[in-house]
Amino acid sequence: MGIGRDRLLQFERDLLNGKNICSSRGIFVTFPSPLQAPFHMKGLGVIVCGQGEFLFLLNQKKHLAKAGESLFIPEDGEFQILEESRDLEIQMLFYQIDPIRDIMGNLVVSMYMYSRLTSEAPSCVWNTGEEEDILKYMSLLDSALQPEENSFKFYEQKLLLLALTYRICSIYNRKLVSERRDAGGRKRETFIRLIQLIEQHYMQERGVEFYADKLCLSPKYLSAVSKSICGYTVQELVFKAIIRKCISLLKNTQKNIQEISNDFGFPNASYFGTFFKKQMGMSPQQYRKSL
Repeated sequence: MGIGRDRLLQFERDLLNGKNICSSRGIFVTFPSPLQAPFHMKGLGVIVCGQGEFLFLLNQKKHLAKAGESLFIPEDGEFQILEESRDLEIQMLFYQIDPIRDIMGNLVVSMYMYSRLTSEAPSCVWNTGEEEDILKYMSLLDSALQPEENSFKFYEQKLLLLALTYRICSIYNRKLVSERRDAGGRKRETFIRLIQLIEQHYMQERGVEFYADKLCLSPKYLSAVSKSICGYTVQELVFKAIIRKCISLLKNTQKNIQEISNDFGFPNASYFGTFFKKQMGMSPQQYRKSL
């Protein structure tokens, strides 16, 4: 009982201090006190309910989570526990996206934005059928969070978080596919096909017309669909994909600016620098120096 109480207090401290990764490191039988008042999320949250149930508010909407279900809390969401049963058993993981944002593929980022921004998204809590696998990821991450500090542990944490994020997006995608028959189904299906195409072609194709042609739609309609679902036009999604890849190359390789410019088919390094500065507020050289 004392160990469980210590873990709960540690989770509360980590949460209030804004740590990148906050894990229950096992089962909780009650929620941490910061979550029993309105709490503004700084990262993603995953809660697996093993026993009992709990009532909560997410962005001012009431939901109920029961035994065998998983709850996915989006970044920037407002979350609050209203009620919990006496037999409650939960496992929790809250983590920030920033440390892995530059290595997330466009497909995952777009699906992640969809889950955050669209009012047409499916419920945030359901039985995914993959609760055991989610708990395995959480357990592996707990092992990588041991006090030993070395660069291998740091990269192991990033890769495990990336793998878990991919799994969550895969689960979410299946949920979307299963609900395609409702009124918003056609738009969602178009959006999923769009982000798959962007993932495949963003290094070479930046024009909306290319993606609209592939989907046999008008550029104006396709961008309107994208905007309504994730908050960004097709052009903005492609630009964000390019910037993420550029940041990854600037951070993780020794390529010079001209080489990176060539990778994306920009006419010259100056043109690439102007594009990067418009998106990021600083030149590629300045960004690299800031690292």
